[in-house]
Amino acid sequence: MGTKKKIAVIGGGSWATALVKILSSNLPTVNWWMRSDVSVAHILKFKHNPKYLQSVEFDLSKINVSSNLEEVIAHVDIVILATPSAFLTDLFKDFDKNLLKDKVVFSAVKGIIPEYNAIPARFIHKTFGTPYQNIGIICGPCHAEEVALERLSYLTIACQKEKHASDVAKLLTCRFIKTTVSDDLFGTEFSAVLKNIYALAAGICSGLGYGDNFQSVLISNAIQEIENFIDEIHPIHRDVKSSAYLGDLLVTAYSKFSRNRTFGHMIGKGYSVKTAQLEMDMIAEGYYATKCLIEINKKFQVEIPIVEAVYNILYKNHSPENEIKLLTGKLS
Repeated sequence: MGTKKKIAVIGGGSWATALVKILSSNLPTVNWWMRSDVSVAHILKFKHNPKYLQSVEFDLSKINVSSNLEEVIAHVDIVILATPSAFLTDLFKDFDKNLLKDKVVFSAVKGIIPEYNAIPARFIHKTFGTPYQNIGIICGPCHAEEVALERLSYLTIACQKEKHASDVAKLLTCRFIKTTVSDDLFGTEFSAVLKNIYALAAGICSGLGYGDNFQSVLISNAIQEIENFIDEIHPIHRDVKSSAYLGDLLVTAYSKFSRNRTFGHMIGKGYSVKTAQLEMDMIAEGYYATKCLIEINKKFQVEIPIVEAVYNILYKNHSPENEIKLLTGKLS
């Protein structure tokens, strides 16, 4: 696969917008699918996304934007999914599955597919028959908002077939983006899912008034939970202190741009889940991931007390104050 292959980005949110911004600086054209016809029309008229990263202005000579999914995907070689995991099943329910079967598919989704308790890589493999060798993930540590501001950022590109990872990494490398290649598809993907849950925990604790001293202990224990979990589900040599794991966790747990931390902070402040969701008007992937990870862990039985505490707060309506107080006795 050469770097002149055609690419489609699927999604209309912040990450899709950031990816189109980067790719259109390196490629003659990028196909971009958005669900909303109104958003498509707005971009074609005003050259920016009406809802997300509005400061980004696009060169329309380099972008084919459309709400026709099959048309956007049909003649490309690489498909990048940047749609919230909760919507992926619905997105492809009436889609010709053969259109993705022989393509290289990279996920920029940081969540679990709720209907299947599956990471995007497994969902893609099972739904479209795409071999794992042709499936990859694009992960952080990186916030789309800082990409829009052209602040130096780092991405990890993971795929079992190194050439696919290297080719996509080249396409995403630019003046303000540096990339690292990995072959740990399952570890990086599960880590990207888990870090959203720990960002929720960090936000809850912040909302309750816990300070930096406790947050450091919380996140130190979180990276240990990530290591124990991904080593159990996919036991290969990896260094969780590297950017793809620890770095991604840190930026999601601490950044003002983290929607999961923001969501958790609101819960800690006393918002109900429903009220927090309505107030944010954005998807916090960690909310769905929490329930799915609890279900997945029934098989692996890894000790993940932080995830369990977040689950009890979000899904069992336990008092955040009482649940985090119990958690403090389990951390070291």
